[in-house]
Amino acid sequence: MPKFSANLSFLYQEHGFLERFAAAAKDGFKAVEYLGPYAEPKQKVAETLAQNGLAQALFNVPSGDWAGGERGIACLPGREEEFRAGVATALDYAAALKCPKVNVICGLVKPGADLEALEETLVANLRYAAPRCAEAGIKLLIEPINLRDIPGFFLSTTKHAERILEKVGHENLYIQYDVYHMQVMQGNLVPTYERLRDRIAHIQVADNPGRNEPGTGEINYGFVFAELDRLGYDGWVGCEYKPKTTTTAGLDWMQPYR
Repeated sequence: MPKFSANLSFLYQEHGFLERFAAAAKDGFKAVEYLGPYAEPKQKVAETLAQNGLAQALFNVPSGDWAGGERGIACLPGREEEFRAGVATALDYAAALKCPKVNVICGLVKPGADLEALEETLVANLRYAAPRCAEAGIKLLIEPINLRDIPGFFLSTTKHAERILEKVGHENLYIQYDVYHMQVMQGNLVPTYERLRDRIAHIQVADNPGRNEPGTGEINYGFVFAELDRLGYDGWVGCEYKPKTTTTAGLDWMQPYR
């Protein structure tokens, strides 16, 4: 039976950030995740988690100027010191929030960029981050993201993610497997998960097209969730989708799994 984490960067947008925790708990979620907690003091976020009986499933390492259009800095030459500072900040928050996993958003490819240099930068940054996360007891993840939603994103397929893992060569580097992104880019969802399950540390879901609730599009989530159970996945499944109306009104899809 899958267990679901509410992604508060997508769900409960009618509330302020810290108010979303209570809304998620009221609807039966037992864990939360989001892009990052860094706009709030870590102790305030920790208190809010505790008050609502929620676990912190995952969040991202600081990803540059998100509001300004950046989507990560890990592959960008010249931003290495900023990336390292972001890793330190993420580990500080992860300790306070008892968060077992942090995810790296890799970055965008600018026109004319040297792809080899971007890959070398990403590998070097992950080689720096992976052992430091391991020392803190935290898993480090990278996430392939589809090129329709984020044109120019550097890491967009599981094949590329596998190559990065091989180049980094550290056991504390994993893949975040977003079913929606991978349906857009490559399909073959369950066989790919089965082949890579030892290297996948977190799963996220939304349906396609629209990135709305499971059950609103082409992905057979009844089959996907049953296969995840069969294959022994026992981690959180992050609900990173855009509700068609309100989050609470659209949660009927979860009833078979409660």
